[in-house]
Amino acid sequence: MARDTLTGSRIRERRIILGMKQADLAREADISASYLNLIEHNRRRIGGKLLLRIAGVLAVEPSILTEGAEAALIASLREAAGRARDSSAELDRVDEFAGRFPGWARLLAENRARIDTLERTVETLTDRLAHDPHLADSLHEILSTVTAIRSAASILVEPGGVDPDWQRRFHRNIHEDSARLADSSRSLAAYLEAEGQAAAGRGTPQEEVDAVLEAQAYHIAALDAGESVAAVLPVLGGDLTPMARALLARVLGRYAEDAARMPLDAVLGALDRTGADPLKLSRAFGTDPACAMRRLATLPPDAPCGAVGLAICDASGALTFRKPLPDFPIPRFGADCPLWPLFPALSRPMTVLVRLLRSAGRQTGTVRAFAVAHPATLPEANREPVYEAHMMIAPVRHGPEDTVEEVGVTCRICPRAGCPARREPSLMGGAGQEEF
Repeated sequence: MARDTLTGSRIRERRIILGMKQADLAREADISASYLNLIEHNRRRIGGKLLLRIAGVLAVEPSILTEGAEAALIASLREAAGRARDSSAELDRVDEFAGRFPGWARLLAENRARIDTLERTVETLTDRLAHDPHLADSLHEILSTVTAIRSAASILVEPGGVDPDWQRRFHRNIHEDSARLADSSRSLAAYLEAEGQAAAGRGTPQEEVDAVLEAQAYHIAALDAGESVAAVLPVLGGDLTPMARALLARVLGRYAEDAARMPLDAVLGALDRTGADPLKLSRAFGTDPACAMRRLATLPPDAPCGAVGLAICDASGALTFRKPLPDFPIPRFGADCPLWPLFPALSRPMTVLVRLLRSAGRQTGTVRAFAVAHPATLPEANREPVYEAHMMIAPVRHGPEDTVEEVGVTCRICPRAGCPARREPSLMGGAGQEEF
């Protein structure tokens, strides 16, 4: 039903909210009750002076009666219905529902947004608990210490007695192991209780670097303005551990090189012609596609190309750079989905792979992925090059004739059943369990 034909429904809902009878509204508006009945059932259009009179009686702006719910609210309701499994919602009447029950409509839209946020949080925490190296090391140390304490205690309680000298040694060992266990437990508790970036700052060096880049929205304006890495590094990495500072210096060095090859103003000026296409951009500047991918991913947030994500991995498949998108999360820990074109690119160096991707189990948007592998080192005689792969992702609309591939985030939280690339069972409702 068209939005401009729902004015009658909104008049009726407003009248009911005010506790006004139809006859009373008709009398105040100087029309017959039968004519008002036709209006309220959307059988007569209304406008002009009559609309102004009715709006005045109902103490509401005329635009509220004619325009109804905002387009964003209706779009949210459509999205919520699309994400529900086996939804039987009447999508052709969503505008009518939003117009007649705007409060309920907003509540449903807000709950849908809250569910999306909670689902992403669960996925992130599940992945973290499964793969966080700090947690794994801490738990291993705690279990090892508890085992040592138990072994020493079991010897002391064995019948037959223990030599006094050995008793003192065992007591000393138990005391030292208990102190170490207490320290490890406090450290683990503090790590688990930490929130947001504070937790990341006490994590791995790569996490520290990720937190710095995320805080800058992946755009280092000082380097684009011509400042040196030596001047920028103390400002951004002053609180980092030495290992994290070394990793950040490497990232900033590459950023400065890319900025010199593809100056910011020139790139922004070329986006009207190239858009978020790294192949077109690389041809415009005579650079390799990987450089163009990095440049697009580090432009200011308000750049006309829109949001761009990026993942870089070394030859082992380990991520060395990650910039996720809401529609395409990239896990902080653990192995990623082997179906991403990022990894096949390693076996096809210098070949740009282009795919349309959608995250499995999510009714999210589609992204276009560009992936390519380049040598990470300069060529040397009689030595195989070491490659690294780049994968740039950008939201895109597609037609029904386009092929969209479903990929996961990581196997532990991927619901994609029957996947030949699955490494481990999924935690998402038992999906993929039959494969094991």
